[in-house]
Amino acid sequence: MSENTLIFVYNADSGLINEMKDYVHKVVSPSTYGCNLCAITYGNTGIKDEWRSFVDDLGIPVKFFHKDEFHETYSEKGSSFPCAYLENSNKVDLFISSGEINNCNTLEELMSLVTLKINELLGS
Repeated sequence: MSENTLIFVYNADSGLINEMKDYVHKVVSPSTYGCNLCAITYGNTGIKDEWRSFVDDLGIPVKFFHKDEFHETYSEKGSSFPCAYLENSNKVDLFISSGEINNCNTLEELMSLVTLKINELLGS
């Protein structure tokens, strides 16, 4: 599986101004914030340690992109975000849909979803 890379794409654009707006939105009105991946994996002080450890221990390379960065790097169009792709030989395939990520209410649910999908990929 080492030839595969897991790519998470946030439903947010890159850049300091966007990051500041997103931070304020998450604090002021978390129920209307548009990126469940951000909301679940980040706290007020940055990425959650439990998520960072989980990603580091997956046994597969992982990349994170904002949606504008993803569109600049890959020609993949038409997906809704947040989501995750699996990259293999410069080809990306949707791996976890935005609906699946948005159905997660906790970090534990998201980690279980990612684990389940990777196990399905490996045939475990």
